[in-house]
Amino acid sequence: MARRTAEGLTGTELEEFARTVALDRLTDRDRSRADLATVMAKKAVPEEVATAVLDRLETVGLVDDERFARTWVESRQRVKGLARPALAVELRRQGIDDELARTVLDDEVDTDGEHQAARQLVERRLPSLRGLDRTVQMRRLAGLLARKGYSSSVAFAVVREALDEAADDIE
Repeated sequence: MARRTAEGLTGTELEEFARTVALDRLTDRDRSRADLATVMAKKAVPEEVATAVLDRLETVGLVDDERFARTWVESRQRVKGLARPALAVELRRQGIDDELARTVLDDEVDTDGEHQAARQLVERRLPSLRGLDRTVQMRRLAGLLARKGYSSSVAFAVVREALDEAADDIE
């Protein structure tokens, strides 16, 4: 049966346990260094042992916060349609430092792409709002975009544009 914590382990056993915890966590996808450190702490791995193991994993390329952040941003934009501010919050929650997050967001998120993602979210939701008053549609769609982190100016511009086009299609 696998050990649940590092309690009672010393030396090589402790390092092997910490490495196993990290590698198990990395099996399905990249993880941030902070995420791995948190999991090790929950398993009672001493901080100095966790740091040494994480340093080694970073050296061999198994832990890479920049690669993790880029993958995370791409995925969350594609799947959830999140805007830059929401992505920044998520990266911070994942333990990515603000400077690296800014760099990744500058590289990965462009204004046109954000506008297009917002438009796709609105277009997916719009059919379920047909028959409602335009003001209600506007409020609900702008609220959807606001929850995804879009600024009010982008949200209202995209929603107005989509509602205008939908009204033109009906006429």
